Amino acid sequence: VLPDVLRPGLAVVFCGTAAGGASARAGAYYAGPGNKFWPVLARTGLTPRPLAPREFALVLEHGIGLTDLVKRASGGDASLAKSDFDVPAFVEKLARHLPAIVAFNGKAAAKAALGVKQVEYGMQRTSLAESVVWVLPSTSGAANGAWNEAHWFALAKAVRELRSY
Repeated sequence: VLPDVLRPGLAVVFCGTAAGGASARAGAYYAGPGNKFWPVLARTGLTPRPLAPREFALVLEHGIGLTDLVKRASGGDASLAKSDFDVPAFVEKLARHLPAIVAFNGKAAAKAALGVKQVEYGMQRTSLAESVVWVLPSTSGAANGAWNEAHWFALAKAVRELRSY
């Protein structure tokens, strides 16, 4: 539904489950009302200012990429069929682009990609295609109950440490 924003050597690639309805209609990542993605990137210092959803391609200038596990459907997690997920294609993208970190925007995407039933927030003890794996609270307005910005700040610190090498 939305194009991948990827290139080799990125510091971090954010991966969601699928574009929400508002994002699909806007043709832009994290465009839903109440989505905290763009503001939190700026607050954590990953971008110098909050980007507008339509500016999503500018993340490449900051060493950031964007993708989703579901590329041919949109909507909330509950509306997606298991057959909508293409984990092998996602892992192949990681192997081709080799980002230092892959950060899942929400537990649902992480569980699907990792093939596990439970996952905790933060850096994981596993990797995917040589990328360090992080799981973050979803920025979706529908997931406000699980919101904890501290995990996003911890990820930003890890990205800054990578950039200092």
